[in-house]
Amino acid sequence: MPLLNFRDPASVADPQGDRIRPGILFRSAQPDPVADVDTVGELHAHGIHVVVDLRSPDERGDDDWAAAEEAGITIVRAPIVPDDTDAIAGPGIASLRTSADLGRFYADLAASAPTAVADAVRAAAGPGAALLHCAAGKDRTGLLVALLLELAGVPDDKIADDYVRTATALPEILAALATRHHIALNDGAFGNEGDGAPGRPVVPAPLLQAPREAIEVFLETMRARHGSAEGFLLGCGVEAAAIDGFRAKAAADAALPATAAAAPRPALSVTAAPRPALSVTAAPRPAPSASPSPSRPAGEPRS
Repeated sequence: MPLLNFRDPASVADPQGDRIRPGILFRSAQPDPVADVDTVGELHAHGIHVVVDLRSPDERGDDDWAAAEEAGITIVRAPIVPDDTDAIAGPGIASLRTSADLGRFYADLAASAPTAVADAVRAAAGPGAALLHCAAGKDRTGLLVALLLELAGVPDDKIADDYVRTATALPEILAALATRHHIALNDGAFGNEGDGAPGRPVVPAPLLQAPREAIEVFLETMRARHGSAEGFLLGCGVEAAAIDGFRAKAAADAALPATAAAAPRPALSVTAAPRPALSVTAAPRPAPSASPSPSRPAGEPRS
């Protein structure tokens, strides 16, 4: 079936293509329940050569992207997960009370998974269009897309315009997640925390929404700690050549990406190396002075 929450961020963040042209970067929720022939057709129609799966091993199934791999689409597995991966409401997630809390959580989450972040950015900088997704396509996907858009020079308000678009898809996404994991989230009312009754785990309200302030605070926090998206990504181990490659790929006068007519490419599965534990007190990494900053996420429900 078609992917939920599927879109090209450039269509809202930069509709004129001044900073990032359309057709090179896509985002979505996870395949529901698995990628099928329609999903593969959707990927091919948009020239997508690589899918970056940001979910943890216990969230994904072995067959989730099997049909895409058989069709020659590369699957890069780059799990971005917090310290408290075994509970929906662990210590880090349970403390989220406001949209600003969620934004700071995104910054901590990104910093806790440098290898996965680097793998995702390298994939996005490679040939052809790339699709990034997690479970809902909101938190981990949102922070990665925000970093890439900032890298291309998209202003924060436009990055936020793309992020909040997920709100319209959340009711359908949350229903699919509840079905997949055989749980009822909270009290069943969209956007409410609920009472945590048996079978209804409490998920903090900000995680059930896509508030503009969350992605704005993420960008502000990331910039305060690392200077810019480039500074943060260099600290994660992303090579300067990959950063330059993504910017060149995003440029309005770059060659068009490969189309659906391109010959299938050999499948490749990449699994990121183990990541260090989440640390909210890590020392800031300075940003390179040569890259000016433009003006101005996992917490999805899981079993």
